Amino acid sequence: MKLSKTEEQLMRHLWKLGRAYMKDLIEQYDDPKPATTTIATLLKRMKDKGFVDYTTEGKARYYFPLVDKKSYFGSHFRGLINNFFGSSAATFASFFTQATDLSTDELEALRKEIDKEIKKKKRKS
Repeated sequence: MKLSKTEEQLMRHLWKLGRAYMKDLIEQYDDPKPATTTIATLLKRMKDKGFVDYTTEGKARYYFPLVDKKSYFGSHFRGLINNFFGSSAATFASFFTQATDLSTDELEALRKEIDKEIKKKKRKS
């Protein structure tokens, strides 16, 4: 299941804080801050989708993520590769390196990251 853009924005705040009361989440927004009712509605939808939960402390709810950021974005990234690049990471990488006009330094940094992953995978084999 996917989050809407506004839900994703709220989820990013929750990931950043780890656990938070609604007032803490609202404080993360720039002015003009969203209404409490808006955030409450988003949190309810996100809870119904299985992305967040809460514990009750007195009359307040203490929210926490049920899905970690890396898993969430990794899933969507894999979907992007599957849907737009025929499930080929190599085709995506070719497109990405050409379409983003990366500098030589950025390409070299990317190559270092790929080389590190290759070494990790070879050690696991």
